[in-house]
Amino acid sequence: MTDYQVDLTNCDLEPIHIPGKVQSHGFLLAVDSNAIITYASESVSAYLPIEVSRLLGKNIAEVESLLQKDESSGFINQMLQLGRHAKSFDTINPIRLDIGGSSFNLIMSQTGKYYLLEFEPNNIGLEVDIQKTIGRSVSEMLAGKQLKQLLDNAAQQIKNLIGYDRIMIYKFGEDGHGEVISEVKEDHLEPFLGLHYPASDIPKQARDLYKINLTRIISDVNTDASPIFALATNGQAEPLDLTHSVLRAVSPIHIQYLKNMGVVSSFSISLLYRDQLWGLVACHNYTPRFINFKAREAAKLIGQIISSALEYKQDEENMVKNFDYKAAYDSLSLILRNGGNVAYAISGHNTTLLDVADASGAAIVYENKITTIGATPNQEQLQELVNWLKHNMNDRMYYTNQLPEVYQPAKAYSAVASGLLACTLSKELGEIMMWFKPEQISTINWAGNPNKPVETTDDGIMNLSPRRSFEVWSQTVKNTSSRWTQEEISNVLKLREEVMFAINRQANEIRTLNEKLKQAYEELDTFSFTVSHDLRTPLSTIKNYSELLLESNTSLDSEARRILQKVINGADKLNFLIKEVLNYSRVGRADMECTHIEMGSLIREIKNDLIVAFNIHNLEFEVGSTPSVYGDRTMIGQVIANLLNNAIKYSSKSISPKVKIEGKETGIEIIYSISDNGVGIDLNYYDRIFDLFKRMDNVRGYEGTGVGLAIVKRIIDKHNARIWVESELGIGTVFYIAFKKDA
Repeated sequence: MTDYQVDLTNCDLEPIHIPGKVQSHGFLLAVDSNAIITYASESVSAYLPIEVSRLLGKNIAEVESLLQKDESSGFINQMLQLGRHAKSFDTINPIRLDIGGSSFNLIMSQTGKYYLLEFEPNNIGLEVDIQKTIGRSVSEMLAGKQLKQLLDNAAQQIKNLIGYDRIMIYKFGEDGHGEVISEVKEDHLEPFLGLHYPASDIPKQARDLYKINLTRIISDVNTDASPIFALATNGQAEPLDLTHSVLRAVSPIHIQYLKNMGVVSSFSISLLYRDQLWGLVACHNYTPRFINFKAREAAKLIGQIISSALEYKQDEENMVKNFDYKAAYDSLSLILRNGGNVAYAISGHNTTLLDVADASGAAIVYENKITTIGATPNQEQLQELVNWLKHNMNDRMYYTNQLPEVYQPAKAYSAVASGLLACTLSKELGEIMMWFKPEQISTINWAGNPNKPVETTDDGIMNLSPRRSFEVWSQTVKNTSSRWTQEEISNVLKLREEVMFAINRQANEIRTLNEKLKQAYEELDTFSFTVSHDLRTPLSTIKNYSELLLESNTSLDSEARRILQKVINGADKLNFLIKEVLNYSRVGRADMECTHIEMGSLIREIKNDLIVAFNIHNLEFEVGSTPSVYGDRTMIGQVIANLLNNAIKYSSKSISPKVKIEGKETGIEIIYSISDNGVGIDLNYYDRIFDLFKRMDNVRGYEGTGVGLAIVKRIIDKHNARIWVESELGIGTVFYIAFKKDA
């Protein structure tokens, strides 16, 4: 394999999953689906009395006698078949072998169309010790009630388990850099606790591998990695993917990094939060130290327990915050529905817009007046900030925790407004809500200067270089606040929808935004009729002539027929899109015939039709309470059908698709919810999903035009009702529709 030159332009692209080498404390064989040895590491010769070149091309059964003489022929093939049948080798690994009088572990895994057979030493004494201590270690680790205690206990128990000189728990920040938040070490070692390490120390592709391989051992940085030889096909051999390998060699730049630190052996355990890399248990030893597969599996178990505890404690904290945020939102929502001045409704009561986020100040600019709460910039500064936001906000939401870095005038008031979260009510009128967080001046202690990770070669190329100095380098961070959380952003978006609803209800006839919407609707109606009269006829002509050519002209070659079929398919798609636009236009012009709708029978009709249409055998479709609502039965049926159709469609690829619809009565409303466990909606799309032709990136694989939800929103607005959404990517979506009781 050709050496990969790492420089500043490609450090995140270094192919560390195909290094072409393995660590030399063991050896690797890889077989294809016929059990033919296709790859072998040079280190085979150090353990088996055979040259690598003589192994390649042989069936693994032919060399089993070299691996363990007292096993019957074909035992490895039997293990391979078991793993294939189970679609995993987890329950098989490790297989203990006696090679040359020494105990070895065989670890099997699949990589693409090949199967890895990796042989590494088995330290039996260490394994016995683990069996005696693992239960007690977990019990003592979980004794800590607070997260810091749990992490400290975990570091100590892992040190007891594997005996490394230094155990650190390393947490990643949102920007990829990390901090040592817990440490247990030998007394003579200098402490690393509290030190920060730049993101370049563990690049993205390495972090991605840590999510797949939950443990990673480097037994001795001073040994040379063993090259992998391949059985060439047609003179070529593709590199072997070692993503799942336990012996995978280490990037040369990381080896040098460890050497510069004086570390000889390292071991890491991945810590995950909601399937994302939260941090690592980083273990350093200053002499060579190898721990066997079962010891690493025990350490992985501890890492999984830590990850579960992290998730529980983090979710517990989030639950408390979310409860407070939701209580504030519910209170403001009720006040807004009671009418009155919008700015006063969210700023003049015991609960204010300041309570829906962890902010120290807030402001609302509405009807040419600025209303403030808490610590904020002054009126003139706020007006200048609003003017800047009008020209720099590309969407309806903007947030930063470093406002003075992107907007220079904010340095004058960084003490109260280093963090800004803003959402527009009307961009044209400069009406906006803003929340502020104060500056948090802090000193970060880096393990060496993070800004100097490069060296310039004689020919002027700047290569990424592991830092040679790890002396503490302090950096004072200013003009920065704590970050805005997803919960805060979500709550602000929900409040914005409530405020917008109140504004539109009170002043529809005089607001510029509604005038522009009216004009847009009229233009759309005109366009739809133009489409109906001027486009559908020529479109039908195109399709009919194409079909005629396809059916009657037998002399056309296959390429011409394929192109004609594409024309027909395109015409069908365009015709469907035209119909959708016409449906959207008709909603605005149609008169309503409102009655009290018996929702139970309506939902059953729609459910039966959709179940037949989708034919998903394992779909769980639940219908809860179905209180009656007042409205146009045809239009409301269209809303329910559209939302249920989306719920089934976007959850159809889930393992167990679940859809539920139910209605609940509150004091003044009847609220229906339609929930699913499908792909979910990105938080940043919440306020755009009802826009015409707007589709999210994660639903490109599903059929749709982006018109359905726009029709739903138009019907809901026509009924003076409300609709909103709550969702989480990969978890599911809930749409809510609130109808007035006295409609």
